[in-house]
Amino acid sequence: MFRNLSLTLNAGQALQVAGSNGIGKSSLLRIVAGLAPAYAGSIESQGTIGLVDERPALDPHLPLGKALDFWQGIDDAADNGLARLGLAGLLDVPVRYLSTGQKKRAALSRLIGQKAPIWLLDEPLNGLDGHAVELTEQLTAEHCAAGGIALIASHQTFSLPGMEKLALADYAA
Repeated sequence: MFRNLSLTLNAGQALQVAGSNGIGKSSLLRIVAGLAPAYAGSIESQGTIGLVDERPALDPHLPLGKALDFWQGIDDAADNGLARLGLAGLLDVPVRYLSTGQKKRAALSRLIGQKAPIWLLDEPLNGLDGHAVELTEQLTAEHCAAGGIALIASHQTFSLPGMEKLALADYAA
């Protein structure tokens, strides 16, 4: 899938993996997350990894509040940014009835609550309106400013101060 690809990210850094649909951006994030095998080479990370992809990892049959409570119990989360993400008024709404953008923001809330130092964001801007795009970029910038790491796979422009970009097509096998 990839040839001669090597990534090193340190605390406070962000990298956008860019490329067209089907080039392998999501596959790369799944490999880094440990959800898919690396058939060659190795993956090393220090710290917990949190992933947000097209699946929000929230039970669609539960109200949003209960779905997030499940993760808060696992992650011992104190603050998951619900109010800031505009979700406080949706806690009684079943996840399956949320819009695409609301589900994406709920997944970000879950990620914030996880307190993982390494964020993997797969197409994080899909389905978001302009305000939610800015908020996602701001939350990611704050995460990195606090010493976190962000690996972002997207074909869309993601505005983050000091973020480097990697064109995945340059490493296609």
